[in-house]
Amino acid sequence: MQVLAGKYKKHRLQSLASPKVKPTARRLREALFDFLGTRIMEARFLDLCAGSGAVGIEALSRGAAHVTFVEHSTKICSFIESNLERCGISKAQAEVMSCDAIAFLRRI
Repeated sequence: MQVLAGKYKKHRLQSLASPKVKPTARRLREALFDFLGTRIMEARFLDLCAGSGAVGIEALSRGAAHVTFVEHSTKICSFIESNLERCGISKAQAEVMSCDAIAFLRRI
């Protein structure tokens, strides 16, 4: 799996081999960001049930100012952090939260 476009294009991302984690399909990511277009520029993006972090990293690659990744599993959060490091994404641009997505939404 790799970043499709933007600053981090073609950076390879790790994914956890688990039946609980299925990376967002390439075509779905393409469709999402084609729809968002330039609205993603300088946006704050929320990646719930983030899995590998591919969607949020794609948002950063295409110009989002900041992404919050929310994932319940601490093990999966470590994969997201690893993918952020692989792309050279700073902690100022990304925050990885290990918590339930519904609980997170109730807090914001």
